Amino acid sequence: MSQVTARTSKPRGWYLAREAGQLAGVSGDRVGQWARRGYIQSSWSATVPRIYSFQDIAEAMVVHELIDRGVKHKDVHRTIENLRATYGDWPLTTAPLATTEINRGRPTGVHELVVLVTPEGARDIGRAEGDQIMLPDLWSLRAITGWLRRGGWALREHPEIENVEVDPDRLSGRPTIRDRRVPAEKVALLAETKNGRIALRADYQLSARQIEDAVRWYRTVSEYEAAA
Repeated sequence: MSQVTARTSKPRGWYLAREAGQLAGVSGDRVGQWARRGYIQSSWSATVPRIYSFQDIAEAMVVHELIDRGVKHKDVHRTIENLRATYGDWPLTTAPLATTEINRGRPTGVHELVVLVTPEGARDIGRAEGDQIMLPDLWSLRAITGWLRRGGWALREHPEIENVEVDPDRLSGRPTIRDRRVPAEKVALLAETKNGRIALRADYQLSARQIEDAVRWYRTVSEYEAAA
């Protein structure tokens, strides 16, 4: 494997477990489980209440995606262990990773591999680091974290939402209306009443589309906690 310098940067954003779960597409309890088991970090505080960073949530989104793709939990954990020394505090979003296509159309029980894609080829990183494998079909993980800035996991389900964004340097990273300092959750809650919608239009000067995008986003992320 080509050697690179481990990347460590300052955590950005500030999130409790519930807020992290909303963005990562899982419950706050699940976020806490992943932190305790070493899948992700809680960079600001490793004690209760755990406080997560923007980068921690990006890692959680990749964990969610890997599990959804059929990667075994133990292989996810081993991937992280194999990568951390080289790729730093947030290895899943720093390393050039992909998953294989080996279980597409195969019987249940055949699991995908996590591979590190380097100029020398693809190497199995989730099971036996260093074993080079030749696979024609790889599914990159690089696009996953781009969804976080657009509103997190909810945008994978509703890519039509255009007016929500997550900037770790704005309002401590709370999801807001795009280019505004107006929290998307606040907009959604105000929109539950007629007077609230009037205030959003008159006082906050939000368009109907901005309001509806916030409502759709908040409705979706609320389902993640309910599914715990």
